[in-house]
Amino acid sequence: MYYEPVRLKHGSLPAPPDLSERGRKLDLQVIFTDLPKTAAALAKARSMARGLGARITLMVAQVVPYPLPLAAPDVPVEFTERAMESLAIEDTTVEIYLCRDRNETIRRALPPDSVVIVGARKCRWWPCWESRLARMLRHDGRRVLVVPV
Repeated sequence: MYYEPVRLKHGSLPAPPDLSERGRKLDLQVIFTDLPKTAAALAKARSMARGLGARITLMVAQVVPYPLPLAAPDVPVEFTERAMESLAIEDTTVEIYLCRDRNETIRRALPPDSVVIVGARKCRWWPCWESRLARMLRHDGRRVLVVPV
């Protein structure tokens, strides 16, 4: 059974993009994995955005254990917000989702034609969860860039 995530924080985005190619603005979606990996992914996104004039959105899927109500996570939302403020600067919109299933929430929250950037450790013989997430998102038709840390 899938529970709809609770979207807690969504920074203000500019007006919806114009449908013409000239006025259309690219949105780079950075998926939060952990602080060092996400910092590397955001650095890559910023360098890409500079040249493309793109927006950056940092998606945080915070898993809430089943015994707790979905709107009452075990880690306070304020703590997550402060941690994301240390990563995100003025050019980044932060979206925090309280959810039960991180991968399913990310899949549902991403727009279909997303460009996704994921920071991941270099996996040895067994794929890490970030690599599995990237493979799943590619299978869904999204363009995914994995930044190795």
